[in-house]
Amino acid sequence: MKIVLLGYMASGKSVAGKIFAKKLNLQFIDLDSFIEEREQLSIAQIFETKGEIYFRKKEGEYLLELLNFNESMVISLGGGTPCYGNNMEFIQNKSNSFYLKASIDTIFERLKNETSQRPLVAAIGSENLKEYIAKHLFERAPYYEGANHTILVDDKNLNQIVDEMLLLR
Repeated sequence: MKIVLLGYMASGKSVAGKIFAKKLNLQFIDLDSFIEEREQLSIAQIFETKGEIYFRKKEGEYLLELLNFNESMVISLGGGTPCYGNNMEFIQNKSNSFYLKASIDTIFERLKNETSQRPLVAAIGSENLKEYIAKHLFERAPYYEGANHTILVDDKNLNQIVDEMLLLR
């Protein structure tokens, strides 16, 4: 059994995923970290040196590798992962998926002070951030909504989110 967490950046996929995996006694894998380990480069370096097309191709290959792995695990995806190639089809066919759905305001509040850790956001600047998030969410929502379950994360603490995931799994 594979459990996949998807949603926009700063929706809580990695933080909630670690707790969720621990409660289920499963391995937790953050796809971005897995890619960085395999490629021996940070995501920012991959984008910079090899480009987004290379990254998206590798992202899909590594996702499929994890989904085909014989072990049960919780996988946290990058915000864009479900939106490229056949990734969402693989997720729907090979896992139980959760969309951690956060509002534009929640994402903005979480991201506005994190721009240095998030290369995509750093380039945008906080004055354009809300509009950027809104545009991205609009484009990505049809993919995210293909998940088996949707969990609204606004105004919830991590334990509430994880408890909801445990109930729905």
